[in-house]
Amino acid sequence: MKKTLLALAATMMIAAGCTTAEQTAVGGAAVGAGIGAIATGDVGGAAVGGLIGGGAGYLLGKSQDRQG
Repeated sequence: MKKTLLALAATMMIAAGCTTAEQTAVGGAAVGAGIGAIATGDVGGAAVGGLIGGGAGYLLGKSQDRQG
């Protein structure tokens, strides 16, 4: 549990200096990996979920970064 919290804290510190698109990509990848791991029960599902979640998060954040 301590290692998980430490990894989460390190990720948050890294994401603090990022743009909105980069922050939402990190969050989307984390959520996608979690959902993929739960749904499939293996590392491959987590990897695919992380890729899809990261891409979707990036696109969402990029649209929020745009002015107008």
